[in-house]
Amino acid sequence: MSNLVSAMPTLSSESGLRQYLQDIQKFPILEADEEYALAKRWTEDGDYEAAHKLVTSHLRLVAKIAMGYRGYGLPVSEMIAEGNIGLMQAVKKFEPEKGFRLSTYAMWWIKAAIQEFVLKSWSIVKIGTSAAQKRLFFNLKKIRRRIDALSSASLTPDQVKYIAEELDVHESDVVDMDMRMHAVDQHLNARIQNDSESGEWGDLLADESDNQETVLSNIQEYGVKRDLMQQAMDTLNERERAILLARRLKEEPDTLEELSQRYGISRERVRQIEARALEKMTQFVANANQVTLLENKRAA
Repeated sequence: MSNLVSAMPTLSSESGLRQYLQDIQKFPILEADEEYALAKRWTEDGDYEAAHKLVTSHLRLVAKIAMGYRGYGLPVSEMIAEGNIGLMQAVKKFEPEKGFRLSTYAMWWIKAAIQEFVLKSWSIVKIGTSAAQKRLFFNLKKIRRRIDALSSASLTPDQVKYIAEELDVHESDVVDMDMRMHAVDQHLNARIQNDSESGEWGDLLADESDNQETVLSNIQEYGVKRDLMQQAMDTLNERERAILLARRLKEEPDTLEELSQRYGISRERVRQIEARALEKMTQFVANANQVTLLENKRAA
């Protein structure tokens, strides 16, 4: 995809953001049949010109999604850059014959890339790694705003209970996450203010950062896990996939009641479909891991 990167509009810093947003407006939004034809040219013939048109026609989508994460205090330009990487990955793996528009498919990749960047950059303290923790992190501020609790230093027990039920997490997780998000990170280059020590706080910390080999390994592992998750999603039927996306991967998850009305089924049936979809994905991942283990044993 390096050819695509070099041909895209440049976004070097926050100062150039306005110009970048103007530049990407010149790329036309594709009609469904045009998008399908370009996607086939890319997937079947490796046509980079077709891939370039697919990417550039969705740069506005990336910018729009990135703008939604401005509340975390990170440079919008950097979030757009991360989202563009997610977009290119989506184009690379897009299968037009499945009937979905690229924007629907790419949205997950774009959000995943931006959210991963936010989680790594937002705070010195690692916020969370599980799906529930990430969902809580990215929705807590929105729900606080909805219940008019942004100005308060801490949540009331009733508010904690409401948020926990809304996001399907433990009340203790809500309290812990809220405390982390309201804590102020201490700058490591701040001067030590006492007579017995001199220098900066960072001078007292041992360098425990991973070496380049470990960093590369982690990046590769993340890519493998993301690919495996997409393959697991492909095992679901259309309704299972839609319900799982709505319940687990949206910034503001749909409630059981909303989905029951949308599909004309009971709330319990929605819950069963969600549970079955998760079970199918879990089984797929377990089988894939077993195959990998056997292959590793044979190689050894």
